[in-house]
Amino acid sequence: MPGAAARPDPEVVAVARRRRVSAGEKRVLLAEADRCKAAGTLGAFLRSKRIYSSMLSSWRKQLEAADRVALAPKKRGPKPDPSARQIEQLNRDNARLRRKLERAELIIEAQKNSVWPWGCRRRTTGAKRNDARCR
Repeated sequence: MPGAAARPDPEVVAVARRRRVSAGEKRVLLAEADRCKAAGTLGAFLRSKRIYSSMLSSWRKQLEAADRVALAPKKRGPKPDPSARQIEQLNRDNARLRRKLERAELIIEAQKNSVWPWGCRRRTTGAKRNDARCR
């Protein structure tokens, strides 16, 4: 049959997946690995469980980090409310901006009430031009 050679292979290839090891399994494997004291037993154990020595070292580091976090002192008392912290920050910003606005208004008021207008030049006796702004 000429059409049979053109058909794709019906066999499905399995997709490789990483093996996931739970925290409990890691603890058990670490305990078993620590019990391997005789020469060659640790290597046989690693081969039988299909794990690497680097996995054991990284799991030990994870275990130490988890123990440090678990044994760290925790803050006592009620937990701060994030919205209350935000409201407090906004109130501080609001007060700061109000003070800044008051200063700006004082400066503007002082400029309005000044005797000599800021945009005019002083007239000299020899000036023949009339400046409409300075009258």
